[in-house]
Amino acid sequence: MKTIYWSEFNKGKDTYQLAATEGKVCYIGGPKEGYAVLEKWTAKQYKGAMLIESTAEMQPFIHEFEAYFTGEKRTFEMPIEPKGTPFQQEVWEALLEIPYGETRTYADIAARVGRPKAFRAVGTAIGANPLLVVVPCHRVIAKNGGLGGFSAGLDVKRVLHQVEGIQINA
Repeated sequence: MKTIYWSEFNKGKDTYQLAATEGKVCYIGGPKEGYAVLEKWTAKQYKGAMLIESTAEMQPFIHEFEAYFTGEKRTFEMPIEPKGTPFQQEVWEALLEIPYGETRTYADIAARVGRPKAFRAVGTAIGANPLLVVVPCHRVIAKNGGLGGFSAGLDVKRVLHQVEGIQINA
């Protein structure tokens, strides 16, 4: 039986859920999600896995997350294991190429994955990203320069932009 360790990380009024298996982060949930969403996600992605709360197991990942939010770290070194379809994986790989403090549009990502007209499908794949912040879906904005969407909520996206010094016109 697979074990998924998890813990929470608090940043201001926001609480994130971090989960890892075999030393790789597999899930980072946003403030609106909570444990119930983590539990449901785990049941779908890792059938029969056991969720165990362990701050000790998660401490290296929590430390790296804290360093990001304080501006000490611009890139993550933690090993990750995002579970998704091949298309989602391709989109998430493209997100990992967006440098800290920069943005790309949904159309940019669609072009990057070789499907320039599939920006809606790209948006759906981005919305399914199981590793908020680490796989930087917050760096994707609308073509008109606006925020676009964000599964964790636009307030969280604004906070992440503030951390990285990203200025949005809308």
